[in-house]
Amino acid sequence: SQSFPHAILKGFSSRGTASHCSEMTFVKVVKNKAYFKRFQVKYRRRREGKTDYRARKRLITQDKNKYDSPKFRFVVRFTNKDVICQIIIAKIKGDEVIASAYAHELKNYGLPAQLKTTNYAAAYSTGLLLARRILTKFGLAEEYKGQEKATGELYLVEEGEEKRPFKAFLDVGLLRTTTGNRVFGALKGACDGGMYVPHNEKRFIGYDAESKKLDSDRLRDYIFGGHVRDYMADLKEEDEAKYQKVFSKYIEAGIGPDEVEGMWEKVHQNIRAKPVVEKKAKKNPGDGKTWNAKKLTWEQRKARVAAKKAELGLPEHDWSE
Repeated sequence: SQSFPHAILKGFSSRGTASHCSEMTFVKVVKNKAYFKRFQVKYRRRREGKTDYRARKRLITQDKNKYDSPKFRFVVRFTNKDVICQIIIAKIKGDEVIASAYAHELKNYGLPAQLKTTNYAAAYSTGLLLARRILTKFGLAEEYKGQEKATGELYLVEEGEEKRPFKAFLDVGLLRTTTGNRVFGALKGACDGGMYVPHNEKRFIGYDAESKKLDSDRLRDYIFGGHVRDYMADLKEEDEAKYQKVFSKYIEAGIGPDEVEGMWEKVHQNIRAKPVVEKKAKKNPGDGKTWNAKKLTWEQRKARVAAKKAELGLPEHDWSE
């Protein structure tokens, strides 16, 4: 039997009867007019490869007995130079961002501006910043302080006496949820900050699938940049020239292997002290320039005629006539 591209395997023999042996035939898929007449175009963001609608449907569908209560999503995205954490709700007109935090904001909290802000420690700090920011916005910051000192142990916020915790569901987008992924670093930061995001420890760095236990010390090490510290120390000892090249920004900021953990501790403290950034008053840009001829009023036109007549020595016009 001859095989064709994009073929569908058929369980029939060449004689047309059901095959009870290994003999199979391949039938070419014919995409003819009838196929294209019935073809249903997928959603635009699916065609662009941007949205997983199977996951999105489950993230935004709300119970009918909760009426118009919003269902919050804790959205985490990574770019080449930034970590983006947002609290988003879905509305008919589109998604609405309730609060957001970015890794590039960490320079306002003690992280040297020249350092890269996309590693595991930065993801944790960005999640922590968003948690403290959203809880402050909803008046829950005092009641739900979270895990004030990061230990790396599994922490799920418990319900308080007066108000329930702020609950959101993790939205990873198209990311592969592998064990140790940075997205779970942001999740850990948000939970330690006092948000309630349902999860378990199976995808945190340091989790062993065989023993089914989490190495909390290893997770804590990553939260405070321990993996960066260890690589800095090893590289400095083995190849000084490469160390100077790879960690030039750290050296420029005066940070060595021993200062990395203290730097991130300071960032966490500053985030908790003042998570909300004060909005700067916008300056009035002033009146914009216009080049169109402005229409004169009747009084201005009369004055203009009088000025021209006076310049030429002509008598003034009697406008009452």
